[in-house]
Amino acid sequence: MDQRGFFKRLVEFLNPGPDSKDELIKSLSEAEDNAIINAESRAMLEGVIRIADMTAGEVMVAAPRMDVLDIHAPFNELLNTVISTAHSRFPVFEGERDQIIGILMAKDLLKLQRAPELNLRALLRPATFVPESKGLNDLLREFRGNRNHLAIVIDEFGRVAGLITIEDVLEEIVGEIEDEFDVEEDEGDIFTLADGSWRINGDTSIERLNERFGVELALDGFETIGGLVAHELGHVPKRGESHALGGLLFRAQHTRGGAVIWFKVTRQEGAP
Repeated sequence: MDQRGFFKRLVEFLNPGPDSKDELIKSLSEAEDNAIINAESRAMLEGVIRIADMTAGEVMVAAPRMDVLDIHAPFNELLNTVISTAHSRFPVFEGERDQIIGILMAKDLLKLQRAPELNLRALLRPATFVPESKGLNDLLREFRGNRNHLAIVIDEFGRVAGLITIEDVLEEIVGEIEDEFDVEEDEGDIFTLADGSWRINGDTSIERLNERFGVELALDGFETIGGLVAHELGHVPKRGESHALGGLLFRAQHTRGGAVIWFKVTRQEGAP
């Protein structure tokens, strides 16, 4: 009998490893408690474990929220869309929105500005299509293996269901780092941060926010704070963009698919 194999089996018998993902996650929590790893490392490792069971359909930006370009649109219209959305890659359609014919890199649009005689179609890169059931592990591997970090997600009927980028996948792993805060159980979608500010979900109702902070923000026909801030600005705020309302300063912390997922909120100086 191989001696190394015997001792390996003996160690496994005396210290059995986890038999399930739940046990593995519990082991990570114990490792944090024992100061073997820190909170951020634990959260990232849990994210890696979680995405093994997730699919592109769960993480994608739904088709109605996709920022797309029309192949026949004037150059200025294309440029305005690129600037206002601040994406690096755009699906390009012809005819109907779900007729995706390729991907345009924002930087390639500059070539058209310098040489208007160029055909926009010649600047397009092939679009990658993946089914909604595509596992995130496999998708991340494909993203890493090529330079095409955006994929069009299609449903079982071959219709465009949405899009997904490598950032969307990675955020499922590292996004939990932002949740390492001491949150009271009844806080819900409003999180108190260590520095005294707050982290608020963009879908938080304005009524709840008024009650929580003792302010009187007008509804103006909107139910959520994300909708109200976007209305006040005239556009969906980009990451890092701020807007003041009712003595509170709302800073877009995380955006996805044409909506703000999280705001960081502080009270304006002098506000009660």
